[in-house]
Amino acid sequence: MPEFQKSSVHIKNPARVEEIICGLIKGGAAKLQIITDFDMTLSRFSHEGKRCPTSHYVIDNSKLLWQLKEKYYAIEIDPVLTIEEKYPYMVEWYTKSHGLLVEQALPKAKLKEIVAESDVMLKEGYENFFDKLRQHNIPVFIFSAGIGDILEEVIRQAGVYHTNITVVSNFMDFDDNGILKGFKGELIHVYNKHDGALKNTDYFSQLKDNSNIILLGDSQGDIRMADGVANVEYILKIGYLNDRVDELLAKYMDSYDIVLVKDESLDVANSILQKIL
Repeated sequence: MPEFQKSSVHIKNPARVEEIICGLIKGGAAKLQIITDFDMTLSRFSHEGKRCPTSHYVIDNSKLLWQLKEKYYAIEIDPVLTIEEKYPYMVEWYTKSHGLLVEQALPKAKLKEIVAESDVMLKEGYENFFDKLRQHNIPVFIFSAGIGDILEEVIRQAGVYHTNITVVSNFMDFDDNGILKGFKGELIHVYNKHDGALKNTDYFSQLKDNSNIILLGDSQGDIRMADGVANVEYILKIGYLNDRVDELLAKYMDSYDIVLVKDESLDVANSILQKIL
């Protein structure tokens, strides 16, 4: 596959990847499901040298939120700290961010306009990706520590929010006047996706025949997103590495089967789907 020849593609164990892809091809559409992160995985990290916003920053580009990001994002991608050490900081970051958003008394009616005017962008090749998966009725599980209402609106406006997609994320809770008053359910952050995956076993048990998985993520926490799947036959983990590449590449290559460095496209995933479907 020519997409694999690009310099952005890093594979620690090519023979193993080939074996997994052969297994996925053999299983075909009937056995396949997709489990994917959203921010910086389906959406772009940057475009023409400028950082693109995550779903939290689509709503609020205020100075306070950016100050939080500067402090906590550095912790999130720190190559030395363990996930266990990062965990409490992520809870703190998300809790503070959500508090700031609630303070703004955001009206639900404005979400559409906010997304339309933002710089959020899906990765190149997204139409092909989503349309092909819909065409073959492949279940797509978007598991995001971002804001569900925003990411749903992003894919809706892109014309790819198809019926085969399920979103689990941090969803906003609005009062009777349609003003943001908080967030529903338990907080999902970048490093508790394992717990979230286990809470979604109902979803996965309905898909017990879909034992082949393509997982897409961009953080060390994302590799746990398939933990709720009981019967995995083949799983291919594709990881986007967007930042601090030199320090993190080896770690990512240990965690993910395929690592895509500073790749703003879905070309690799699409080329694999082309072979399977």
